[in-house]
Amino acid sequence: MSKRYTILTSLLALSSISGSALARTAEGPTLEEIIVTANFRETTLMETVGSVSVVPESTITERAAQHLQDILNAVPNVTWASGASRSRFVQIRGIGDLEQYYDPKYYPSVGMRLDDLELGDSINAGMLFDVAQVEVLRGPQGTRFGASGHAGMINIISNAPTDSFEGELSGGVGNYDSYDAGLVLSGPLHENLRGRLAVQQNNSDGYIENEHLDKSDTNNFDELTSRARLQWTPTETALYELGVLYFDSDNGHDAWSIENDRTTWSDQPGNDTQKTAGVNASGTWQLADTLTLEADISYIDMDLHQSYDADWVSGEFCQIFTCSGGHETAQEIFDRDRDRLVADIRLLGGESTLAAGSGNYVIGLYANDSSENLDYHYPSVWYGDYSSNSDYEAQRYAVYGEYEYAVSSQLTLVAGARLERFEDDYRDSNAFRSDNNDNLWNAKLSARYDLEDNTMVYATIARSAKPGGVNTTATANQPFMSPIFQAFTQGKLSFDDESLLNTEVGIKTVQFDQRLSLSAALFYTDRSNAQLENWMWDDAAGLWIGYLDSTSDANNYGLEVESTFAINNHIELFANIGLLHAEVDAIEAFDLDEFDFVTRENRDQAKSPKYQYNIGTRVSFSQEWSGHVEVEGRGDSYYGYYHNGKLESYDLLNASLHWQRNAISVTVWGRNLTDKDFAVHGLYFGNDPRDDFGAYQNEVYTQLGEPRTYGIELTYAF
Repeated sequence: MSKRYTILTSLLALSSISGSALARTAEGPTLEEIIVTANFRETTLMETVGSVSVVPESTITERAAQHLQDILNAVPNVTWASGASRSRFVQIRGIGDLEQYYDPKYYPSVGMRLDDLELGDSINAGMLFDVAQVEVLRGPQGTRFGASGHAGMINIISNAPTDSFEGELSGGVGNYDSYDAGLVLSGPLHENLRGRLAVQQNNSDGYIENEHLDKSDTNNFDELTSRARLQWTPTETALYELGVLYFDSDNGHDAWSIENDRTTWSDQPGNDTQKTAGVNASGTWQLADTLTLEADISYIDMDLHQSYDADWVSGEFCQIFTCSGGHETAQEIFDRDRDRLVADIRLLGGESTLAAGSGNYVIGLYANDSSENLDYHYPSVWYGDYSSNSDYEAQRYAVYGEYEYAVSSQLTLVAGARLERFEDDYRDSNAFRSDNNDNLWNAKLSARYDLEDNTMVYATIARSAKPGGVNTTATANQPFMSPIFQAFTQGKLSFDDESLLNTEVGIKTVQFDQRLSLSAALFYTDRSNAQLENWMWDDAAGLWIGYLDSTSDANNYGLEVESTFAINNHIELFANIGLLHAEVDAIEAFDLDEFDFVTRENRDQAKSPKYQYNIGTRVSFSQEWSGHVEVEGRGDSYYGYYHNGKLESYDLLNASLHWQRNAISVTVWGRNLTDKDFAVHGLYFGNDPRDDFGAYQNEVYTQLGEPRTYGIELTYAF
């Protein structure tokens, strides 16, 4: 532990995350200005009220990041959980989904957007090729995004079309038979019309060896990303944009090992495939000098297939080892078809930069129509074949507004509110049907005070709400449960809407001739009717019962600090720290070891490590050569609430070396260079057929994260 405390001490001394690039001039080093686009109006990062991290394209390049999960470890108080080939669930400040099986979860606490296209929880499509920056907004974003930004928002911004023609060819290779190839074309297509096309193919065998099948690619990556953007400015007062996304992944899903390593024995390895097609169109019209109308409409269709070997072993496994009780042969298959139509129109009045005594405003209307169809299959030797089908539809309608007023040249106040109507309907082939509706409200009040030209302090209080609903699987299975489970679930068949109230104070400053940027935020979040995921095993009925439990409150508080310091023209230091305390007042759970219902009081929330850090340096050796070294890590955290298993703490070492001459650049990179085993997801149950007499003793099973990976990337710009 002394090593970890030494790192934390260094972090406190250096502050936190890299968010700026070093600009070298004859006068000395300065940090480039970063623009945040996710709010109603664009602002610089240092002017934005709230805790926001921006990961620029330069950081994406130096980490050789192909996917969103490759950069989230660098962002304080942001965690992610896997459960498939890629990260699927994101938590911000300890709030977010942990996993998904049968129940529809259409509104995760953490939303994701790509160029105004709402991806929701389809994190697989979060590929980072030709991405300008990733913005992570921590804390409730209810006024801007409603329930989609309950705990925060991830906003991915791709590179925009350019006024002059340019292009890029890129390719790379790495260990585990990894390779990627990409093409970018950008430039004018006609008078006042610009376009950009980006296409990339990313492949890897993955990190799993399947002993039974004698294969090393059963957990592979096979991902095609295509994006196109058009911008048309027919007049000086009008701008039209069109974006198209096509994402096609055919990844493997063979991640679970009886021995908690990267060797599997499955005879029916699964798949994690996704086909996503989306289009978004927007228009901006300047109606007057201080009046602008903006409209966005988007549609996305997602076909998702996830399957896996439910018993994890094969007949060969039980020939080599003694399986006292025999072994199951089963597979679990989820086929989901999702679509979402969104429209958002808003009127912006007033100047973006306010003089004392003036104000500006935003008023808008929002509509969201979503649906999900699920075909579920569970072919099993022991339990027989089971199939079902369900349909889920949801609608959201909202009216929102925000007013900003400059009391003086130093003090600015902001008030915002959003009223949201939520309606949904669920029906399945088991003749179960439910519907729900909620009237939700979100609001915020904030104050910003400029101490001097380069320093500001802020305080904000924000409320966000997330709709309630019915635990469909638990309700449908209740007639088949044992009496004790029927009695327990009687009060768990539905869950209430969750609200959270976040109070935050912070400071942002740029000092030493723009060589140091520093921002810090203290927050306290009070969660009412916290929607917490839980599981029970009814052994007599042979049922896993999953449900959302909203009978408890919770609180989350902590610290985020962000800074970058340019020592000179050649050396830049960066570091980040996130401290978090996330606690549930009391939650009832069925303990799989005690085989009884227990109440866990003052329990740490799942996937909520008490600390995270990322610290390193970037060095420019010459005009052509540069490099970076960083260390990142986090504390341990619980997997869930139905057992006491934990994701262990870990520390990872990453580095890269970059060479560039004219139009050619080469990056040699490595992640997790010490080859540390660390878990990104976990389960707790009995699944080892070697246990005596088929007893299937409960054990913690982990899905391991990326081992040591390294490679080289080549880019040619023209």
